[in-house]
Amino acid sequence: MTPLRMISSMATRQVLAELIAGHERAGGGPTTLEAVGGVDAARRVQEGEVFDLVVLAANALAALESAGKTVASSTVALVRSGVSVAVPAGAPQLDIGTEDALKAAVLAAPTLGYSTGPSGTHLLKTFERWGILETVRPRIVQAPPGVPVARLVAQGEVALGFQQLSELLHVPGIAIVGPLPPGVQIMTTFSAALAATCRQPEAAQELLAFMASPVADEAKRRQGMEPA
Repeated sequence: MTPLRMISSMATRQVLAELIAGHERAGGGPTTLEAVGGVDAARRVQEGEVFDLVVLAANALAALESAGKTVASSTVALVRSGVSVAVPAGAPQLDIGTEDALKAAVLAAPTLGYSTGPSGTHLLKTFERWGILETVRPRIVQAPPGVPVARLVAQGEVALGFQQLSELLHVPGIAIVGPLPPGVQIMTTFSAALAATCRQPEAAQELLAFMASPVADEAKRRQGMEPA
């Protein structure tokens, strides 16, 4: 059987790999997963590259659906994911339990890192709302598409990193401080759909149903996400 071909953003890479493996153990057919930066993934689908399944942030997937690049009736919400904060391993632990504490930590950090995804956009708006955007802008290091913020933190290029918790888990060289506090936290829903170029719709729909079923909930939580 020809493997299904799936593309996703980096945030869901680990949970999708676990779900694909679980589906194959349960008798499902093979699937290959390519995880890249969300912007790059959306561009490739938009340009007509052949995939069977697409997993992206819900707003990005909706744009592809509007452009006719996914099968509208197939879209299903998979997970909800929040943003957490990380520092290099061994760095003093920070208090980010409140919005004021987080603001103080941001102002004190020599360098700040975030991704090109929705969390980065949200953080810029938060810094602007706090009135500190121009103060901290020279310290901001935006991770290139497909490069995890956690890697920049582990390498010492960033003192305070913001990224989806799923992308911070299991990364050596960093310490996870905790989630963004109430009032600042942003939850992103990641959804899946059949691509318009899908070559095996029945097999792809079967995998989608498995990933959206209660059987998948434990794996989603284990990878730092909540079932949608």
